[in-house]
Amino acid sequence: MTVADVTLLVTAKAPVAGSAKTRLVPPLSEDEAAELAAAALLDTLAVVRDTPVRRRVVALRGDVREGELADQVDAALADVEVIEQRGETFAERLANAHADAARFGLPVLQVGMDTPQVTPELLQRCATTLTDPQVDAVLGPAADGGWWALGLCDAAPARGLVDVPMSTTRTGAQTLAMLHEHQQRTRLLPQLVDVDYPADALYVATLVRPGRFRSAVDALAHRLSSVEP
Repeated sequence: MTVADVTLLVTAKAPVAGSAKTRLVPPLSEDEAAELAAAALLDTLAVVRDTPVRRRVVALRGDVREGELADQVDAALADVEVIEQRGETFAERLANAHADAARFGLPVLQVGMDTPQVTPELLQRCATTLTDPQVDAVLGPAADGGWWALGLCDAAPARGLVDVPMSTTRTGAQTLAMLHEHQQRTRLLPQLVDVDYPADALYVATLVRPGRFRSAVDALAHRLSSVEP
């Protein structure tokens, strides 16, 4: 695959029990939910490592040494440049992460750690789309109404995220409207499912290639499937 002149940015949270994947508790314990988060992060970092892009950056919140699978996560982060997330709110941290990653002078494609079903081929196509001269931004919608990826050729419009309510069924639509307000020629990416709830974890595990996330879900499947739809 051709190397895309893009910075691939992962916004991640240290998989610490009690603060990671809390919407999986119950049926999972806080430790189990954090372990599932760590597995999703590890698989995401492996995909990012294998994606042919010019730069790879992780904007991290928290201390991975206090989280699950600490040694494995710490080792995986050695393959990328790690920066600290800045800001009080989630939206502020996203905007600042885009600004910090943009200092390398390349378009920035940002993803989270909630879609471990991504592949190097998918991310490479998304990155290549962002380098199209007719495109200023790309947005990957999520099935729950949010979004899983945001790519910008210029980080300035990311400041508009602070006015977009996060984690709602309208976040994706309102982010797209914000990009249009900033006159960004925006291309939509394929829709994916975020891992937020037990049913999401079970579904996404059927899509991912063999790895830590699928193994973790398989080990907890009897618990995850005990929740009423």
